[in-house]
Amino acid sequence: MRKFGFPGAALYAVALFCGLLQAQTPAAIVSSANSFLGSLDESQRGKVLFAYDDAAQRVKWSNLPTTMVARAGLKMGDLNPAQKKAAMALLAATFSKRGYEKVMAIVEGDEALKQSSGGRGAAMFGHDLFYISILGKPSLKDPWMLQFGGHHLALNVTMVGAEGILTPTLTAAQPAKYTLEGRTVRPLGAENDKAFALVNALDEGQRKQAVLNYKVADLVLGAGQDGKTIQPEGLKASAMTLAQQAMLLDLAGEWAGIVNDQAAAVRMADIKANIPSTWFAWSGPTTNGTPAYYRIQGPTLVIEYAPQPLGGDPTMHIHTIYRDPTNDYGKKSASQ
Repeated sequence: MRKFGFPGAALYAVALFCGLLQAQTPAAIVSSANSFLGSLDESQRGKVLFAYDDAAQRVKWSNLPTTMVARAGLKMGDLNPAQKKAAMALLAATFSKRGYEKVMAIVEGDEALKQSSGGRGAAMFGHDLFYISILGKPSLKDPWMLQFGGHHLALNVTMVGAEGILTPTLTAAQPAKYTLEGRTVRPLGAENDKAFALVNALDEGQRKQAVLNYKVADLVLGAGQDGKTIQPEGLKASAMTLAQQAMLLDLAGEWAGIVNDQAAAVRMADIKANIPSTWFAWSGPTTNGTPAYYRIQGPTLVIEYAPQPLGGDPTMHIHTIYRDPTNDYGKKSASQ
């Protein structure tokens, strides 16, 4: 496993080595949350804790730097090493192995952006400018929520008993490829490569349906778009072969699989059950290495992937969104 520079990643590597990955259970998540809260002083707990029904805090997430859109909660740069380790242990318990690695790669990418941006970037980017907050009381019975994010990352995880709802979540990357300790890191590389493999696995007739006749340049349902809907378009998966449907499901798993394995399995079963009613839409060229937008949309799923044409190479600046229009913020699960 790569050792990222963000404090706590090495701790997770040790946990994996010791065979503690099976501790990713609802009880372990609650225990990790309480351990993190126990590491804080009273003033810090006052900053990190919010009421579960705090609607303002719930939607306080963005892809923009925290200097442009203020976040609430505790800033990672304000935590001491022991508190950072406790925070990372909570994330490691909440996310799968690959999910945790993806999150850390995004965070480390923002540190790379800081280093390449000079003096201006020091105030806008970097792993110290990510925030953590908890809505409600960590519990195995009552719903509660964990938020972690900053520039190019917004993770909203609602825990309802054994169920972990990861929507809405924004994962992004700038740069989309960088070098760390001699290794090439692509935080959203699988999201790119699997999508191009799928669109090129379509026959000519299918591709004509999937590729839109207009350009989509950015996320339609990104930050600030809660409750809005878009009309399904493109190629319906019922018109795909079983192999193509499997590729579509595997692609969706890059988002659904961020949460811990137990919760991800439930989510993937739901997405699979709805695959025949799921649509795949594409905007842009179909040659890997070129910038292209795509969308996966089903009864309980909206995924968007959007390279950003903001100067420079759009393939090096990616925004994505993952939603469940029926259960964002766990609204359906928490009411049952």
